[in-house]
Amino acid sequence: MYENILLPFDGSEGASEVLHHASEIAHWADATIHVLYVADTTRDSVTVVRGETVDTLEQEGEEIVEEAAKTLDTLAVSYETDVVQGNPAPTIVEYAERYDLDLVVMPTHGREGVSRYLIGSVSEKVVRLSSVPVLTVRMQPDETLVFPYENVLIPTDGSAAATYAADHLLELAAALDATVHVLSVVDDTSLGLDVRSEVSGKDLEETATDAVDTVVSKAEARGVTKTVRHVEYGSPVEEILGSIESNVIHAVGMGTTGRRGTDRILLGSVAEKTVRSAPVPVMTLTKRN
Repeated sequence: MYENILLPFDGSEGASEVLHHASEIAHWADATIHVLYVADTTRDSVTVVRGETVDTLEQEGEEIVEEAAKTLDTLAVSYETDVVQGNPAPTIVEYAERYDLDLVVMPTHGREGVSRYLIGSVSEKVVRLSSVPVLTVRMQPDETLVFPYENVLIPTDGSAAATYAADHLLELAAALDATVHVLSVVDDTSLGLDVRSEVSGKDLEETATDAVDTVVSKAEARGVTKTVRHVEYGSPVEEILGSIESNVIHAVGMGTTGRRGTDRILLGSVAEKTVRSAPVPVMTLTKRN
């Protein structure tokens, strides 16, 4: 289901693990990896060497993609490399769309070995802007990288964005013969103790159950034979993280929304919070309004 995978690559700490994970996916899918280095035009990188004008970042990029190519040669993966100039996040998004690529695989950390997920980072902006599925890998010591994915978690709230993402993840799960865990969380943090909140809670639970049943029905229609239903009460992000741990989840897939023409980061999004904190790869699909 993936023929061409885009791997934005900066050679920073942890990037090699992402390269290997992308290679495993490429082997399975018989796909070509497109290694891309974006020389950041928002940074001053032009200098003069022996009377010649040189873009040091572009030069650095050529060396970085060459090293990545050597690794991919040893892994026997089909690949192409490219170095382009631009503002990294929109350039990555535009590149994926221009060349009709099927998946973007990105580490969720900044350059130069910063392992903490950076709010407002290139990865987060790509997640929000990309119309192409984005698989983010949070490079921290507790990260779990297993492929093929045996257990896939699909959180859903019944929204159009969640349904859009579920369709793609179910296709992947069917191809992998994975067990699909479908989770909907009743956010009880906003419910009080009066009668109205009790009625509201029952309505929310019914909505959550319906959302789970819808995804499970879609799974069965796609030939996914192993499904597990989960309806939980609590904070959505905390319940997602708890489900990852208790069910030995190898990947999470969920929907988000995004708007073009803005650099605003949607900090309140459950999807974005999950991307920052989940110890397994998270695939996000953006549903345009």
